[in-house]
Amino acid sequence: MEQLNPLTEFFRSIEKDQRISITHIGIFAALLQFRANQGNINPIKAYRHEIMKIAKITGPVTYHRCIKDLNEYGYINYVPKKNRNQKSVIYFLV
Repeated sequence: MEQLNPLTEFFRSIEKDQRISITHIGIFAALLQFRANQGNINPIKAYRHEIMKIAKITGPVTYHRCIKDLNEYGYINYVPKKNRNQKSVIYFLV
């Protein structure tokens, strides 16, 4: 049950946040699934395509917009890498 706690906290946090869409929720859930697959570490390191596959998102523009929103709104701390051969780092704040 411990693994569901971050998702529960996220849903409590977004309850009154009108900025959050279903796409944001899908990406956050995909990030949590990826994290669970990595042994629940914080932060995680991931390529965009790994998260997009889990979230069932095909558009990189949509992914980047939502992940940057989640960062800006304080749900995650997203540290992108300029080099495509390096994974981005994502810290969970919720």
